[in-house]
This record gives sequence, C-alpha cells and structure tokens, in this order.
Amino acid sequence: MKKTEDQVRTEADITLGFNDAEQHVVQGVGQLTTFNKLGFKGLGKNCKPDGWYLPVDLSRAAIILEVKSSDKDLSAKTWENETTRNVAIARQKYAHVIGILYNGTDIRIWKDDTEIKSGLSSKLEHKTYYTRLFTQQVIDKQRIYDVTKRINDSLHIDFKMTDLTDRMIFTACALVAQRYNPLNGLATQKGQGYDIMHAWVNKKLADALDADNANVTVPNGKLNFLIEEYNKVVPSVKDNKEALDKIIDNICEIAELVNSEYWNGEDVMAIFFNEFNRYRKKKEMGQVLTPDHVTSFMYRLIGVNQDDRVLDAACGTGAFIVKAMCNMMREAGGYSSAKSKDIRMGQLFGIEVDRRVFALACANMLIHKDGKTNLEQLDSRYEAASNWIKSKSISKVLMNPPYERKYGCIKIVENVLDSVPSGTLCAFILPDKKLEKDNGWKLLKHHTLKTIVKMPEDLFFGVGVTTSIFVFETGAPQGDKDVIGYYIEEDGLETVKNKGRQDVKNCWPEKEDYWIKAIQNHDDWKYKTRQVIRPTKTCLSYPMPEKPIEIHEEDFIKTIMDYEMYKRGIDVRDFSKGLTNKVLYSSFVTHKGKTITISLEV
Repeated sequence: MKKTEDQVRTEADITLGFNDAEQHVVQGVGQLTTFNKLGFKGLGKNCKPDGWYLPVDLSRAAIILEVKSSDKDLSAKTWENETTRNVAIARQKYAHVIGILYNGTDIRIWKDDTEIKSGLSSKLEHKTYYTRLFTQQVIDKQRIYDVTKRINDSLHIDFKMTDLTDRMIFTACALVAQRYNPLNGLATQKGQGYDIMHAWVNKKLADALDADNANVTVPNGKLNFLIEEYNKVVPSVKDNKEALDKIIDNICEIAELVNSEYWNGEDVMAIFFNEFNRYRKKKEMGQVLTPDHVTSFMYRLIGVNQDDRVLDAACGTGAFIVKAMCNMMREAGGYSSAKSKDIRMGQLFGIEVDRRVFALACANMLIHKDGKTNLEQLDSRYEAASNWIKSKSISKVLMNPPYERKYGCIKIVENVLDSVPSGTLCAFILPDKKLEKDNGWKLLKHHTLKTIVKMPEDLFFGVGVTTSIFVFETGAPQGDKDVIGYYIEEDGLETVKNKGRQDVKNCWPEKEDYWIKAIQNHDDWKYKTRQVIRPTKTCLSYPMPEKPIEIHEEDFIKTIMDYEMYKRGIDVRDFSKGLTNKVLYSSFVTHKGKTITISLEV
C-alpha cells in the first residue's frame, strides 16, 4: 500500500525521536518551515527541509531529513541533489551533519559530504544512532593490554591472589559492576579498603540481577553464577589501599574503552587470559585460548551473517560468541540499531561445562552490553546438551573444543554435528591429526568434511600443538566426495615478550582477505597450497608436501671420502680433530687480493 509523503514524514518523526523533548535542541518535521526560519539567513523560500535536528551547541552533529512517498525511487538524482543541498546549507553552521533521504522503506545516508553505502542499518533508526557516527573512537588494544597487565601484576603480587581464575573473576565482576554503574561506579570506592569495595561490587551485581530479571518473563540466572563465584575469591592480603585504588583506576579505564561502540569483537577475557597465562604452570580443563584473529577468520570462512543463529558448544570465556555478536551487530548497523537487540537476545548460543569458566563467559557477555545471550552450563558430550542444541534452530557453528581425549573432544564434535539441523556449516579448530588418531572417520558416515585449513605452526604460542580448521556440512555422508585443503603458513603475527603473539605490524587483515577470497574461489593463486584430499581412515588432515631431496657436490665428495677412510681403517673423528688442529695451529696463511692460501707443514 502506497504511503504518502505526509505519512512517511510522520512515521519518521516518531522513529527518529524528533518529537521527544530535549533541551538546547531545535527539532521537528514539517512542510512549511524554511531554513531562514531555522536561523540560516539569505536563503530562498523554497529551501525547506522535511525534518531537522539542530543542537544549540554547534560542535554537536545536526541531522537533516528529506522524505518522499513510498513509490518514489530514491536513486533518482533529483532527490539526491535536494538532500545534499540541504546538508550543505546546514554545514554553514555545523561542522558535522547527517543527511537522511527516506521513503518509508528505503533509506540513504550522508555523513557530511559523503554518502555511507555500507555498514549501517537498512532501517530508519533513532536520532542517537546517527549522531553517534561522529563520536566513535578506535579502540587502543595495546593500551588495554598494558592496563590489564598492571591489574594482574597487582592482584598477584600485592594481594597474593595466586589462582588464575580468581584474578579473572575478581576483575570481571568489578568490570560488570562498573558497566551497570558508569556514573557512580568503582571510583567511589577508592580509599575504602578491600572488604568495603568487595561488598560494593557484590551489591551492584545483585542490583544488576534484579534489574535484568524485572524486564523478562524467565529470570536470568547468569549473574547468580558471578555473585557466587565472586564471593569465593579471598585474597591472602587485603590491607593495601594504595594498590587497590590503582586497580580501581585501571578497571575504570578498561570499562571506558570497552564501552565504545567501535569495539570490534575483541574478547576482553581473551586479553585477560593472555596476561594471566604468564603465571599459569599447567593448562586446566584442556582450555586453549582461541586467538582473536582466528575467530574473525572462522566467522568469515563459513559465511556467518546477521541473520544466523550461532552456536559454540565449548565456549570457554566466550571468544567466538563475542566475535559473532559484534560482527553481526556491525553488519546490522551497530549496537543502536533495532536489529542488534534481536541478535543479542535470540541469535547467540553457548555451552560451557566448567562452572567458573562459565561464570566468566557470562561476565564477558555482560561486559559487552548483553545480558540475555543463551548460555548454559552443560556437558556437550551428552544428551542434555544435544536436546538443548536441537531446540535452538542453529544455523552456524564456531568452536575450539578441548583437545585432550579425556575431555571428550571427538564426542563433543560428534554430538554437535548430530544435534544441529541438516545443511549446517560447522567450523572446528582441532589438532592436525585429531580426526585420524581418534576415529574421526565415523563422523563422515553422517556428515561431510568439506574443507581443511591448516593454520601456522606457532599459532598457539607456548602450547606445543599444531592445528587446522575443519569445516563440516551436516546431514549428508561423505561418500566419495573429496576434501579441499589449504595451508596458511604465516599469519604475520609476532611474539611480544610476556604478551604472546600479536599483529604488531597489522599484517593479518590483508592476509585474511586473501585467504577468504582464495578459499571461496577454490584458487590459492599466490601460495599454491590448495590440495584435493581423498579422505581415508589414515588421511583426514592436510598432508604436508615432502621437500625434494637435493644432493650437492660437497655431499658427494664427503661420502666418497668417508668411504675411503672406512676402507683404510681411519677413524673419522680423530682425523677431523687432527686436521682441525693442524689448520689452526700449524699452518701458514698468506693472502693476495681476494685469494687466501693456507699451507700446512708435512
């Protein structure tokens, strides 16, 4: 049904919030108000915007709206010129202006002089969504590493908090409390001492739980885990107010950075893990942290998008879920878009068996502005987890399950593959030979292994395991289908002392783009690593090509001399030692130009 221009204008007024009361702003919609009446002098009576948001503070961003009836094609140059002209008028006063051209269905957006053609919501959003386009700040990841290191060192040294997970839970809960109380937050606890600060965080977690549950039919139990685990954290030293005040400052600094909408899915808990693992002597529960650039690559490898329902059934602290959430919301137009709420509340699913790590996953999601994600504490090897997964209509799976056999790696993979709908793409990062060693062949009776991507040998720094990404499609047996393999030998990351491997030269984005394109096009034109693999019980991995044997003249001469000395009964080691002593201590060295002559006494 056609919508008139008046109808579209009225709907836009409500959606944008131009009819909301706001001090120090001139805003509204209409057909008769000219730019002259709005304070822009010297313009003709036909210069009239359909909507305007004009702050008194000229340093803030303004919004100019142009609407058309629903049958009008917004690609028409006439409408574009009209919108850009009005934006240019507004820019006579304002440094930043958002221009919106809208017909009730389609939308075009200008940011100052440039049209934004991707990365925004396809629907009309509230005015704050558009003004924030000028306030986003790039996250300084290195700064977070440095601040986290200071927190970790202080908890470990000043408070004798020796348990890795205790330090993580303490920091995570303080971050959640700060997240829910940004104005009167942790800074109010400076000078109070550990016990008072601990009680304050405990109360703020409980308040957040009450507020969270007040808006839902089914209470959210996530914060219960946090409160219970937080109260188990008892440092050996408490009476260091100066050190505690510095920790509070550092946590507030991280919270401020995390609160930016430009945050691109980097897992806050992953940064904690990288720091805290320096003090860990032994891996616990088979957990191996998934590097951030790998979560990004796997997301793109199986084509996850904003409409998918994503599962990680061994989610740890939530790296894959956070990456999926942030990427999906960015594709949907950002955190403020209407679609982002659907993503956070109904499209992300995680399972973790370890209670304390599960609590950290919950904290991670809450820190990243989500309290409703479907997380469950279950064992992904068994029927209860299978039934839960089956009820969620999963469309994509991203996982880095525990590698050890005693933690049921292959059982987890099999249970997940059997529990998601047919045709689901599932990407697992596993040790190279895992499927061969642990009877992974049985998975191919019901599912298809499509792609193997061998990752760099040093991907998991200090763990001593080489890995590949195995991409399955569920519901159809392998049969006689081949597997396509690739080998990413280098990712460009470098080892930074005490901080693991980092992309210090920003090499990975270009490499990621190349490999995604190469795998999608079935053509590794640059590195020539593509292989067609015939899956058998003894070949379910990327076969490394054998290096050709090269024989040099020196090798041939050495072999002949060794054989001659053997026939004459000469001990090679004694002969070599004697010859070395002769050359070093009983020789005459002369040189002429570039020629050096060594003469031996006989």
